Amino acid sequence: MGKFDRYLLSQFLVMFGFFSLVLVLVYWINRAVRLFDQLIASGQSAMVVVEFTLLTLPGVVLIMMPLSAFAGVVYVTNRLQSESELVVMQAVGYSPWRLARPVLIFGLLVGALTSVLTHFLVPASLAELSKKRVEIADDVTAGLLTEGVFLHPAPGITFYIGEISPEGEVKNLFLSDARRADRRSTYTAQRAVVARDDTGPKIVMFDGMVQTYDRTTRQLTTTNFDNFTYDLGALIPISQIQRPLPRELPTSVLLAPTDEQVEATRGSRAAMIYEGHLRFSRALMTVLAPLVGFSILMLGGFSRFGMWRQIVAAIFAILLIDTLDKSAARIVRSDADTWPLTYAAALAGFAAIALILWIATRQMRRRGRGDPGTGGEVPA
Repeated sequence: MGKFDRYLLSQFLVMFGFFSLVLVLVYWINRAVRLFDQLIASGQSAMVVVEFTLLTLPGVVLIMMPLSAFAGVVYVTNRLQSESELVVMQAVGYSPWRLARPVLIFGLLVGALTSVLTHFLVPASLAELSKKRVEIADDVTAGLLTEGVFLHPAPGITFYIGEISPEGEVKNLFLSDARRADRRSTYTAQRAVVARDDTGPKIVMFDGMVQTYDRTTRQLTTTNFDNFTYDLGALIPISQIQRPLPRELPTSVLLAPTDEQVEATRGSRAAMIYEGHLRFSRALMTVLAPLVGFSILMLGGFSRFGMWRQIVAAIFAILLIDTLDKSAARIVRSDADTWPLTYAAALAGFAAIALILWIATRQMRRRGRGDPGTGGEVPA
C-alpha cells in the first residue's frame, strides 16, 4: 500500500476501535445489568456474574462490528472531505475507485475478524453459557431441597419439605403457587422425587392433592392425584434450560445437518442451514457496511455546507440492506432449498456500491472539466 492508503487505513482502524469500544460498552452494560439482577436473585456469587457477562461479550462484539465499521468510515471520510484532503487527492488523479481501496482493505480485515467470531468464538461462548446455565439450575434445584424450612424461590411461591430420605426421596411436600392474580393453587404430597429432562428440572409428586382457589368466583376446587409433575423451571429466575441451539453448533454441522442433529435442536433443517450460511453472510455484510458509507459520501464532491445529506442517505441505505436481509431470512428459514437468498442482500449491496462509485467517477470527471450542475463546488 502507498502512504496515503496506509494513512487512511490507520484512521479507519482508530475510529473503528473507538466506536466499537463505545457501542460495545453501552450494549454490554445494558445486558449485564439485567443478567446481574437475574443471577443475584438466584443467589449466585459475583464471580459467576462476571463469568456470565464475559461469555456474552463475543456475541455483543459480533452485533456491533458492522455498525462500528460503518460509523468509523463515515466519520473519517466526512472529516477528510471537510478538510479538503480527499479533494486534493482527487485533484492529483485519484478516482473514487482508487480511494476506495483502503476502505476495501479495512473491510476485509474487519470481515476476517467477524469470521473468527461467527465460526469459532461465539458458538463456543454460547455452548459454554448453556453449560453454566445447567449448573446454576442444578444449584438452584438443590437449594430447594432443604428440610423443615419454608422457602420462597420466586414471588408468589412457597415451598416446604418435611423430610428427605437417604435415597433422595422427598416426603411431606407442600407447594403454594400464588403467581396468578385470579387464582391460588396449593399442592401437597406424601412423597416426591426430583427429575430432569431436556426442558429442565421437574418434581414428580405421588399420593397427593391440589387445591385451587378461584379469587373471582371464590370457589375452592380439590383434586386428588396418584402422581403429578410440576415444572421447577418456573421457579428458576434464569433462562430455561433448552436443547442445543443452532447458534451453538459448528458451521460444518449446520451446513449439512443429519436428522438426528435436527431432532436434537427441536428446530428445523431450514433454520439450521440458514444459521450456517448466515455466518458467512455476516462477514460479507461487515465488508459491505464501510464501503456503502464511503461510496455514498463520495457523491456530490466538496461542499462548505457539509455532507449531512450523504450521511443520511448512507444510513438509509444500510437500513434498506438490513430490511432486505431480514426479508430473505424469513424465506430461507421456511425452505432450506432457498439458502442462496442468504447472500442476496450482500450481493445487492456490492452491486449498488459499484454503481455509486461509477456515478461518483463520472461526477469527478465533469467537475474536472468545470461542468455545472454536478452537485458540488469546484475548488479554486
